[in-house]
Amino acid sequence: MSKKIDLSIDFLGVHCENPFFLSSSPVCHNYEMIAKCFDIGWGGVFYKTVGILGMNECSPRFDIVRKEGTPFVGFKNMEQISEHTWQENAEIIKKLKHDYPTKVMGVSIMGANDEEWALLAREMTKAGADMLELNFSCPQMTSHAMGSDVGMNPELVERYTRVVKQNTHLPVIAKMTPNITHIEDPSKGALRGGADAVSTINTIKSICNIDIENLTGKPVVNGKSSISGYSGAAVKPIALRFIAQLKQDPELANLPVSGIGGIETWQDAVEFLLLGAENLQVTTSVMQYGYRIVEDMKDGLANFMEAHGYTSLRDFIGKALPNVIPCENLDRSFQIIPKIDLDKCVGCGRCAISCFDGGHQAIDFDTKTRKPTITDKCVGCHLCLNVCPVFDCITPGEIKFKKGCEPHDVKRQHCYYA
Repeated sequence: MSKKIDLSIDFLGVHCENPFFLSSSPVCHNYEMIAKCFDIGWGGVFYKTVGILGMNECSPRFDIVRKEGTPFVGFKNMEQISEHTWQENAEIIKKLKHDYPTKVMGVSIMGANDEEWALLAREMTKAGADMLELNFSCPQMTSHAMGSDVGMNPELVERYTRVVKQNTHLPVIAKMTPNITHIEDPSKGALRGGADAVSTINTIKSICNIDIENLTGKPVVNGKSSISGYSGAAVKPIALRFIAQLKQDPELANLPVSGIGGIETWQDAVEFLLLGAENLQVTTSVMQYGYRIVEDMKDGLANFMEAHGYTSLRDFIGKALPNVIPCENLDRSFQIIPKIDLDKCVGCGRCAISCFDGGHQAIDFDTKTRKPTITDKCVGCHLCLNVCPVFDCITPGEIKFKKGCEPHDVKRQHCYYA
């Protein structure tokens, strides 16, 4: 690389060698797992949520959503917080911090009342945590006094955040639930309580599949199932939406964000950073591919930065935010008509079928030559471009300005296949 690329970042005053952390989850719940992830190159972890007592889990507790032979795109998880007591977890955290002093030990905690939150804050601080993440968002707790039921109540979020702040000197991050219409409301509660940042999003309440033999959801636990958290690549669009809404709210714009939700590749990481996240948390992709994915993400992020002339993460964090605008402010004066490269076309007819059945009947398909032609009915919706299975066969073409609209420069999308 011609320029020195620096992937490190100071997040809440804590130096992180890179922005990639494991999120509080099954991928980081004991010494051996976290030691391995640190050795491979992760910048830090948010240790699996510590409660007062260990959890009693069900079996099985995972399910997936597939799409036509791909690796799973969505993941359902019925697991709760740590299986260890807080005392056992404190010993593990203490040993990890001793053995890996330059790595960042974020510790997620969850209590059911003021006393539990206060105790966990004090004890995890003493154990060597670098920052505390408050889990207001787990959707599958067996107690309504914990998890996302708390996270949907801005007053409780404010109250417990304040309790924790009174019992630690560490940076405090409130982990937000997506199981709510306006994530800004509990985030403002966290801010009032003294939170230094928010992390978003946790998993989305879901039923992924129905078992038609046992007549219940999946996974099947002795003939029954339950609603629980959904994660993976499928939730990335929702995570990005919530981060943009948080960062564009005047009261929350300066509140740092740790981004979570479907991060699998370096490009996913770049997208979260461009919307204002300063720290990145990963779980589901590790469960598919292992800890080594961080090597690809670090390399890809560094290559992106070099290609765009960035030398530090701060150079581009939040750069996309000004261009995410209310839909009523979008420029509707033109249409970009797709063009078809007939030399690349394989004659599958998907563009014509999708346009007729789901668009504007603007593609004629010659059944003898098996070649499509775009007609004057085209309105530039780009459905055809998105369903075409051939790379760069259908691309953006002519810009047509609507009647009465003044021609002007138009920035267009070029990358459709990343």
